[in-house]
Amino acid sequence: METYIWTGKTRDGKKQKGELTANSKDDVISTLRKQNIMVTSVASRAKKLSINLSLGSGVTDKDIVVFTRQFATMIDAGLPLIQCLDILAKQTENKRFASAINDIRQNVESGSTYADALKKHPRIFNDLYANMVAAGELGGILDTILNRLSKYIEKSMKLKRQVRAALVYPSTIVAVAIVVIVVLLVWVIPIFAKMFMDFGGVLPLPTRIVIGASNFMEHNIIYIVGAAGALVFGLHRYYKTQNGRKTIDRLVLILPIFGMLMRKIAVAKFTRTLGTLISSGVPILDGLDIVAKTSGNKIVEEALYETKRSISEGKTLAEPLEQTKVFPPMVVQMIAVGETTGALDAMLSKIADFYDEEVDSTVGSLTALLEPMLMIFLGVVIGAIVIAMYLPIFKLAGSIG
Repeated sequence: METYIWTGKTRDGKKQKGELTANSKDDVISTLRKQNIMVTSVASRAKKLSINLSLGSGVTDKDIVVFTRQFATMIDAGLPLIQCLDILAKQTENKRFASAINDIRQNVESGSTYADALKKHPRIFNDLYANMVAAGELGGILDTILNRLSKYIEKSMKLKRQVRAALVYPSTIVAVAIVVIVVLLVWVIPIFAKMFMDFGGVLPLPTRIVIGASNFMEHNIIYIVGAAGALVFGLHRYYKTQNGRKTIDRLVLILPIFGMLMRKIAVAKFTRTLGTLISSGVPILDGLDIVAKTSGNKIVEEALYETKRSISEGKTLAEPLEQTKVFPPMVVQMIAVGETTGALDAMLSKIADFYDEEVDSTVGSLTALLEPMLMIFLGVVIGAIVIAMYLPIFKLAGSIG
């Protein structure tokens, strides 16, 4: 979207001018016509160059939760929609978010629905958010929908924290281990090697192996770092391709330890999102489309699209889900019971609660398991290097004795 500077005249001939954010000049003209303004000129205002060090929209989940919960409270208290947006824009500390809220308010003032105004900011408000708001506006229960949204986002934030807890700790330990080993091989071992050369004689085999690794690392460190960077870059580029993403996402789901965790996370996210959408009045086919787009895993996404196609042909939800082999049998059976009893949204919420607890338990077990394993690995590797370096000293001490 761009900011346009416009000038025009009202019906009584008064000149007016201002700025409006829109997708195109035609949108500006259309919006102003609804306000009974005849546009005489529209020009794009060149945006000032700014340095942005943050990625994405610059709006956090916490910002959206606070905004949604406060908005729901104001709507429930009977405040007009535009006034709510104006108040929230003024009190929001995040300048980017405040700018987006002001733009949404302008669009609503121009005749757009609140949901349509949200859809113009997809990097902040995703399809799930916009479609639930649309259902709330249509059913006259916007405050209820906003409260559900805030609870959903809070639970999604908790799930993200659990995933980070599972990945950050082992990654940190491995990174520290690599740094320590590199420092030993590049800076510490060469000092010992020079000292041993001055002594003369044949060094023990473990010592020769460590010194050889040190020499290789010392003379090829630039190439090793370059190769590692090229590998990471290549994997990143490969993941951007259709086949690459499918291959890596499939591998993630079948990994011995993390695969089980990622599958549970996928189930929790799927059931929580679909249950929230259905309970808010979003049709199941639209809900499956939204869930597939926000799944974060290509294998799960394709399974949900296949499920959507089967449902459009007249099948139930449980049957095609079972055929995908992505979701556990217990989940499929519980969904089948929910469809039979007419309480699918409640059943999906129960499954999501169960798998949230499962994820929490698995993360705790994983951390407890990995901590001693990584410590043992780090101790064995560094200990082996240290012992290899002291073997010649022990040998020399024995000769002197």
